Amino acid sequence: MNANAAEIIAIAKGEVGYHEGRSGGHWNNNQKYSPAVPGLGWSNYQAWCCTFVAWCAMKAGESDLYPRTASCLTAVSWFRQRGRFSEYPAVGAQIFFGPGGGSHTGIVTDYDATYVYTVEGNTNDSGSAEGDGVYAKKHMRRDAHVYGYGYPKFAEGIKSADPAYTKEAPKPAPSKPAPSKPAPSKPKPAPKPVVDLSNVVTAAKADPAAPQGHTTHKADVLIVEKALVAEGLLDAKWADGSFGTKTKGAYAALQERYGYSGNDADGIPGKTSLTRLGNAHGFTVKA
Repeated sequence: MNANAAEIIAIAKGEVGYHEGRSGGHWNNNQKYSPAVPGLGWSNYQAWCCTFVAWCAMKAGESDLYPRTASCLTAVSWFRQRGRFSEYPAVGAQIFFGPGGGSHTGIVTDYDATYVYTVEGNTNDSGSAEGDGVYAKKHMRRDAHVYGYGYPKFAEGIKSADPAYTKEAPKPAPSKPAPSKPAPSKPKPAPKPVVDLSNVVTAAKADPAAPQGHTTHKADVLIVEKALVAEGLLDAKWADGSFGTKTKGAYAALQERYGYSGNDADGIPGKTSLTRLGNAHGFTVKA
């Protein structure tokens, strides 16, 4: 099996929302990943961010792409020994944080000129030092806490910001020859759902201080929330047809991803950003 970056990333994203166990009022690092990875069962009840990466590689059938270890420092050394460590992000790379890369790790799902987007195990969305689950995260590329990136040797190459890896950029798929016979007509696609912008804005502004739970214009809001879940910005449990604080925060993160800032990234949908989201996730916007 020749797994590619997209398969690894899909497996990692599929785990977003998973939480470790609790005991004595605290998260306890008891999780499903350590017992499932051969040789790492001993690491259950310990920090498991690196184990999570090894588990994703194992699930893809490509354990040799990433180091099988519970230690971030050992993982950094593994990539360095193979000459595949860089200061530049790459899609599918293993990102490392902290001194020597030994504090924390995750999988890069994408990057742009400013940010690197990841899926990480044994972390949280509150800024606390106590990790509790698997989350989709965003970091400044030039954040001093980002140490570097280990590059798996994907069969199709790797999309990287590192000029030294230009030759490994994935090649575009070859074009298919024109069919000798006319292709049978395809059934017309189902019409795209329509989201009323004014309904979504009304829901978003209904009560910014209220907890998640009000259901103004539920049908329109639910479509938007499901798109935010697909973007990795909203936990699926909050996709309930409301536009509470969690959804508003997720939409603000989307606006920042689209390049907005300040008052333009306030979590209140605008026509341009909502249309762009709709184009990516199959709905149209009624202004």
